[in-house]
Amino acid sequence: MFDIERWQEIFDTLKKNKLRTILTGVSVASGIFILVVLLGFSSGIQNGVTEQFSGDATNRISIRTRSTTKGYKGLNPNRRIQLKNEDFNTISNTYNDYLEYKSAGYSIWGGLMNYKNESGNYSIRGVYPDFQFIENAEILEGRFINFGDIDASRKVIVVGNKAKKELFKGKSPIGELVSVYGINFKVIGVYTDPGGDREEGSVYIPISSAQIAFNGGDNIRDMTFTVAMSDNLDEALEISNALVAGIENDIKQKYIISPDDRAAVRVDNSLEEAIKIYSLIDIIKAVFWFVGIGTIIAGVVGVGNIMIIIVKERTKEIGIRKALGAEPLSIIWMILQESIFVTMFSGLFGLIVGLGLLEIVGPTIENDFIKYPQVDFSTALTTVFILVAAGTVAGFIPAYRAAKIKPIVALRDQ
Repeated sequence: MFDIERWQEIFDTLKKNKLRTILTGVSVASGIFILVVLLGFSSGIQNGVTEQFSGDATNRISIRTRSTTKGYKGLNPNRRIQLKNEDFNTISNTYNDYLEYKSAGYSIWGGLMNYKNESGNYSIRGVYPDFQFIENAEILEGRFINFGDIDASRKVIVVGNKAKKELFKGKSPIGELVSVYGINFKVIGVYTDPGGDREEGSVYIPISSAQIAFNGGDNIRDMTFTVAMSDNLDEALEISNALVAGIENDIKQKYIISPDDRAAVRVDNSLEEAIKIYSLIDIIKAVFWFVGIGTIIAGVVGVGNIMIIIVKERTKEIGIRKALGAEPLSIIWMILQESIFVTMFSGLFGLIVGLGLLEIVGPTIENDFIKYPQVDFSTALTTVFILVAAGTVAGFIPAYRAAKIKPIVALRDQ
């Protein structure tokens, strides 16, 4: 039941030592504030990293070759290793049971593309149909490249939403002809990518068309695969690492490359990198929680100390109350009310300020690895209730001691 006289008494008690009450409240509020801000930024880091990975499949294996850096079996270093269509077909067939999507690539970086009086520089990438799913590209209009395009070496092209805006000024480009280094290609599709303009800076043509148009013969620049994922992440990583080792070994054996030559064959495993980064994010979250909880504990300890001082100052009053028949539980509840009020009010204040700061500052942060820092309100509110529970425990100890005081002892000590 709400007892207005009791609450008036609480306010009077807190007013007697305004500075002490304010400092205690600030310590509690700052604990919640710091925790909310830290959780917000840990969420922002996770969102930023997730967005970085969203541009591509997280279970992809990419293979590129360069020049050898070591002599091996009588062969000199600095040999240029050139992958062929045959290499892609061999690897695709050898590891087919473990692969989901497969694509070889023949790319021209920074290619000039023209449409009427408009022009722009884009990466011209010859790929297979599976590359749409490797890149997480979503078709907005038309279609992506298919195997019919590759078999017939059709001069067709899929452009990004970025090119649609820049060259076609937003109108549908389907069926229009664009010129790439003087060669006309018909636009058959428009795609968008979760990575935004940075990932939409590529246009896609059939790999066979790219090899013919740019005198590539049967050469390929790279190979990209995605691993068929398992429900067990550790098992998927084990399979992915085994594939990386197997593919690298096969290429080195065919082209007589030293097993110790790390530069000649570059095999990147995005799943392994993703797991490492997400593990790092979990560690950062744990550290942030530790710091935030530590700050809250410091505030709770401050509340406990204040309640001990308050009980000491009110020993005579407590003795009189008990002499007049006050029950021990009423004494405990009297002290606890003050403790709960300070922690709850301060905690809510720190929560509101912390959430407000994230709402104001969050949208202004322009960083690829921190996006939309925010805290789930229910999580933050739960933290406040935990704080109140901790404050209750902190206040219970001096309250219990106060309830055990004998009236004659309390009056005599004063």
